[in-house]
Amino acid sequence: MKKFAKRIFQILWQEERAQDLVEYALLVVLIGLGAIAAINYLAGAIWFAFVVAAARLTGYLGPV
Repeated sequence: MKKFAKRIFQILWQEERAQDLVEYALLVVLIGLGAIAAINYLAGAIWFAFVVAAARLTGYLGPV
């Protein structure tokens, strides 16, 4: 298995098209990480908005 992986990495390193593929894969990974960070931030903001709305509906925060 090590020889197979080593051969694949050699091919990817030598071929120009393979290098482009690796660059695109890294770009997709970075975009994915950015999307995950944005979703985590938005999830917290949306959760907070619902908590405030629920508190106002139940009268814990007083009138708007």
